[in-house]
Amino acid sequence: MTKISVTFDSAGIPVAGELYLPDSTVEGASPAIVVGHPGGSVKEQTAGLYAARLAEKGFVTMTFDAAYQGESGGEPRGLEDPAQRVEDLKAAVSHLTTRSEVDADRIGALGICASGGYALTATGSDHRVKAVATVCGVDIARQFRFGADGAQDPAVFQGMLDAAAQARTVAANGDKPDPLILFPDTVAQAAALGGAHGAEGFDYYRTDRAQHPRSARFFDWTSIDKMAIFDAFAAVPLIGQRPTLLIAGTRAVTAWMSVEAFQKAVGPKEIHWIEGASHVDLYDKEQYVGPALERLASFFSGNLR
Repeated sequence: MTKISVTFDSAGIPVAGELYLPDSTVEGASPAIVVGHPGGSVKEQTAGLYAARLAEKGFVTMTFDAAYQGESGGEPRGLEDPAQRVEDLKAAVSHLTTRSEVDADRIGALGICASGGYALTATGSDHRVKAVATVCGVDIARQFRFGADGAQDPAVFQGMLDAAAQARTVAANGDKPDPLILFPDTVAQAAALGGAHGAEGFDYYRTDRAQHPRSARFFDWTSIDKMAIFDAFAAVPLIGQRPTLLIAGTRAVTAWMSVEAFQKAVGPKEIHWIEGASHVDLYDKEQYVGPALERLASFFSGNLR
């Protein structure tokens, strides 16, 4: 497998990506898969893991840092703009169509966590994507509005909208507002705020397990009011007869969102359960990632003919 650094334009913003080329040689161009990273993550973390492993199975794959994050351009830093995240995925597809290694008629999309929702939206409105899959996919707007488990008090998000509005006012008056900190200082604090799911996120992003210096420590507060009017699953019916695969862990508190997306799909669809896996387990734990990758490879092999 060969990894190549690439840069492409996404609505005027330079986006940094990594292209993975399989070692095996095939006659003609290969099928390709765009792999999107979780919210706050970077291309070197779980998206890079899935991209590399799928390249080992014969696919050209590409992952990238979202605009405003990681090595990509865009200001303000730390902005999580759902509309731009969807545009980034489409721009990645556009870049793949320019590569001689890629068959432009055989491009798929894989979204992990928040990119699961973004990949479904992008696929619904971009017919160049022939098949779409998600791993522990979520709609980031639903997660912030309703909580990872769907049971959050609505007052929590209303308070966040108050803070976002105040941050805009502070910025309009020439000052720099404080950002929205994504993780507290300790795993115990993360557990107190977000239960086991919060603790698992802390363990992945803030310890030697997978921390990366460019993964997001904060979001710009305007991310919140942008999320408020986004619905990642609204475009799912537009996917039509293109195949859709949703992979979720049986212990994942976020799995209700995969179920909701599955229910909205109107064409060939499958929800595939990874027994015993939590949401974050599917980021990097081999006993869960391995089976997920086997199903993904079979799905894309069958649908990117």
